[in-house]
Amino acid sequence: MLGGLITVMKFITGLDITSFCLVGVKTSLALTRGIGGYDIIDTTGKGKYMKVPRFDEARVLVIGDAMLDRYWHGDARRMSAEAPIPVIEINEIEDRPGAAANVALNITTLGAQATLIAVIGDDEAGGILKSKLGAAGITCQLIEIEKFTTTTKLRIVSRNQQLIRADFEDITDIDSARIIPRVIKSLGDVDCVVLSDYDKGVLSDVQPIIKAAVAENRPVMVDPKFKELKVYQGATIIKPNLGELEHAIGLWSSEAEMVRRCQQLIADLGLEAMLVTRSAEGMTLIRKDSEEVHFPARKREVFDVSGAGDTVISTLAAALAAGETLLDATGLANVAAGLVVGHFGITSISGPELRLEVANELGFDKGIMSAEQLEIAAEEARSRGQKIVFTNGCFDILHAGHVDYLIEAKAQGDLLIVAVNGDNSVRRLKGEGRPINPIERRMTMLAGLEVVDWVVAFEEDTPSSLLAQLKPDVLVKGGDYSVEQVVGADIVQAYGGEVKVLKLIEDCSTSALVQKIREL
Repeated sequence: MLGGLITVMKFITGLDITSFCLVGVKTSLALTRGIGGYDIIDTTGKGKYMKVPRFDEARVLVIGDAMLDRYWHGDARRMSAEAPIPVIEINEIEDRPGAAANVALNITTLGAQATLIAVIGDDEAGGILKSKLGAAGITCQLIEIEKFTTTTKLRIVSRNQQLIRADFEDITDIDSARIIPRVIKSLGDVDCVVLSDYDKGVLSDVQPIIKAAVAENRPVMVDPKFKELKVYQGATIIKPNLGELEHAIGLWSSEAEMVRRCQQLIADLGLEAMLVTRSAEGMTLIRKDSEEVHFPARKREVFDVSGAGDTVISTLAAALAAGETLLDATGLANVAAGLVVGHFGITSISGPELRLEVANELGFDKGIMSAEQLEIAAEEARSRGQKIVFTNGCFDILHAGHVDYLIEAKAQGDLLIVAVNGDNSVRRLKGEGRPINPIERRMTMLAGLEVVDWVVAFEEDTPSSLLAQLKPDVLVKGGDYSVEQVVGADIVQAYGGEVKVLKLIEDCSTSALVQKIREL
């Protein structure tokens, strides 16, 4: 288990954390809320494993070629009488921001703030793209050109399979003098800059932009497109894919040779690093004066790699803008890329979705937690629209009545919290000789039930303080009570939650079992 954990953490963070763990030492993971994000740490005190920022304060300027990705969806039920081709009966038209616009959208979806400088035409596609960017909360400084065709990629799709793509575009070199004033205006309000170059003309003269950003100490990240990489001299990070890297440095015979040539390129261009995206082979981060770090591809079913590069550069930029190290930012970008290829078409990954993926990798999605950890987990669940159910009890000797009750409780929502009375609390409620099982065993048994998501202990006689802290959507209690008699009902109802009373199985209780055992 520990070895698997180390492996997981190596390819999530890029760090060799073996020194943080000792074989045979019980490792306990926790989430803590830090400044600007969540830390996944080792509560044994051996060291921090991973930080997933909230991105709230991160601000990124995106400059590049904006496009409209258009999808016509339909069914192919017959062949054409005019040619040996299928006839698609279109039943849905979907428009999404693409290229640099998709990078800005990805950044915003993560929870960061994005500003986009791009070119559109005064046509229908430009109007749609402008409207969608505004609706997403992206600050736009768009250059509108008359009689210019907004780059549009039309894909005809049947059953999630692209049948044909048609491109509409004007490739026009844009004078950097039209862009620089907007760049200078925006630099004071951002933490870093992304150049999303799809070779459509917006970044035909990129050096003035890079120099303006560097003069303001703003890191510059470049997503290139089959250009001579020397045009990006002075940037901070360049992110080529394998094809773009081969175009830049030629073929290589070994990993060592590739790294050596990249290191030379980093030195020649004054870069800090290159991040090579390698599709099914993951990503390789090559830094100035450091050994390369490899991030294996995420194992999942791949539906569509469209937009994966945009996801990588946007997550990398947002994480760096949020204060992450380059290694941790790259690790998060790798996780995000693994998520996006599991969707069809150009799509975006949200901050909660990214944090949930990291939490799932570390086994943090369920189990025993402290109240503070559970508060964060519950907040994450609510951000995904999940309904949280809360119940409590001593659960001294787990029996069939408990299991049936917990199954019914879970059915009231999506996630079930079970709060368990601590040993002193049980003793006060049940008398001397109780509990039969100490709190650690009771919580372990409950956590082992598939129906239970989270288990938390409390030492008070009632869970009132927990309810006020966690604010579950539904409070469930078993027994012959009215809703008004349920402890904590007033707290839950005050913030708009529900209170439900479930019937317990008669003659099935821990006290009855204890009495029966004592009579033997």
